[in-house]
Amino acid sequence: MRKNIVAGNWKMNCSLPEGKKLASEVIHMVQDEVQNNAQIILIPPFIHLTGIHSLIGSSSNIFLGAQNCHQESNGAFTGEVSAAMLVSCGASHVILGHSERREYFHETDELLASKVKFALDNGLTPIFCCGEKLEVREAGNHENLVRSQVDEALFGLSEEEIQKVVIAYEPVWAIGTGKTASAEQAQEMHAFIRNQIASKYSQGVAEEISILYGGSVKPENAREIFSQADVDGGLIGGASLKSRDFTNIVKAFD
Repeated sequence: MRKNIVAGNWKMNCSLPEGKKLASEVIHMVQDEVQNNAQIILIPPFIHLTGIHSLIGSSSNIFLGAQNCHQESNGAFTGEVSAAMLVSCGASHVILGHSERREYFHETDELLASKVKFALDNGLTPIFCCGEKLEVREAGNHENLVRSQVDEALFGLSEEEIQKVVIAYEPVWAIGTGKTASAEQAQEMHAFIRNQIASKYSQGVAEEISILYGGSVKPENAREIFSQADVDGGLIGGASLKSRDFTNIVKAFD
């Protein structure tokens, strides 16, 4: 049975003291207020990993993730971090293929296929991101693009491996553009992705995979979005930097 997940991607935000404060607030709020069984994943910059891992302690529903990893185990890759390094810091998840990595660092689906496999081989759960820009959506090519992203990066995996992957759909066209994606549009694309997985593997495999929505989820719209049949939670950006907002999004599953 697939899991409900709320993952907070802090991106390049928070100094060491700020990150400790934010994580502490979220952890305590979740422990005091959340009554559902959603998995919560805190995904800060690398500098926070070991500190937040200590704060999480033995919590059964709060996990630690990283924002990226390299596709090699070690070597002369200045500025990069390996999957094994992340595991040694206490991380259990890693975001791969975020729209900002694709846009600013020119990550391809071929590269991401290597990263996903390497993350899995090192015991990390990849949160694989896919999604289309505004011009692709307006041209009606959004399904073709997302199909290609998922196919090229994930469909080299075995049935056992793909069931360990979390997918996050990012409607890049609805982030910072003034456009708004409806809950129905989110459901449409999530169902499309799940059907794509079912056609490659099986319906049973597809039903095991959590698909998160990464399109400006806020406390005000979380409940409606999360109520959609194929939306299993959210990859949260800006709202994850506010402990009250993030906790209220988690509580949308109550």
